[in-house]
Amino acid sequence: MSVLVIADHDAGALSPTTARVVQGASELGPIDLLVVGDDTQNVVAAAATLAGVAKVLTAKGDVLADGLEMLLSTLAVRYHYVVASAGSVGKDVMPRLAAKLDLMPVTDVVKILGPTSFERPIYAGNAIQTVTDNQAKHILTLRASAFRPAATDTAAPIEVLDDEVNSVARLLAVQRTQSDTPDLATAQIVIGGGVALGSAENFQLIENLAKTLGAAIGATRAAVDAGYAPNDWQIGQTGKIIAPDLYIAIGISGALQHLAGIQGARKIIAINSDPEAPLVKLADIALIGDLFEIIPQLTAELESLGVRR
Repeated sequence: MSVLVIADHDAGALSPTTARVVQGASELGPIDLLVVGDDTQNVVAAAATLAGVAKVLTAKGDVLADGLEMLLSTLAVRYHYVVASAGSVGKDVMPRLAAKLDLMPVTDVVKILGPTSFERPIYAGNAIQTVTDNQAKHILTLRASAFRPAATDTAAPIEVLDDEVNSVARLLAVQRTQSDTPDLATAQIVIGGGVALGSAENFQLIENLAKTLGAAIGATRAAVDAGYAPNDWQIGQTGKIIAPDLYIAIGISGALQHLAGIQGARKIIAINSDPEAPLVKLADIALIGDLFEIIPQLTAELESLGVRR
């Protein structure tokens, strides 16, 4: 069955989430990957190398929901599945497309069981729901962190669409947080800090350890609300969903909203003074003690072993 996947890209580069969505959607059939935007030559070239991509479609215009929905509704007649990541663009455009086509979307998919059967988290991630979708066409958003990234392959052919995406809305400004750490949503190692750190200055301990391990930095909502960390570091139900190979949780008790964001983590190390904290009980390894003593010692030991990246 044919599949159309919407590529995520930013600042002239293909987003790592796209490779993960392609890998997940490849279970449904051959994929055409749609890249929409201006000056996307590098994005298109990178998209064409993803394994599982049969063709890259490219169109000029802004990736804004109203215009993109019109293009997708035209293209949808060719495909059994239209798929996007469960990110900002997917959450904006896919419900509009589903309404336009009079279809039920299946959102936040974490596992594909078959052509019409999907798993998605519910109740803040405390349960997994199996959804059977027997419609003629399927509108899906995939939680990118639940899938491994697709490998690279020989370049797929590129088709330039005559359609230009025109929107009545206009993008006025983009605000970016500059960082030399990996992207939180797709990082293999994530270090998260809680409100127990006590201040934004003390978050420097987290940053030093993250630089040593080449890790991304995360935070709880309480730490963000207290002003200790920026909003784009927030992990949890109302923040980013992560699925790293290793998650190191420092000074985090483990509220349900935070646990909902880390369920995909393969290994968890908890550093906390409270042995009864929920996240300590959930962790594969727990270090009980004063984080202000443990973290500097751990960072220094890793640096002495030449681990610094």
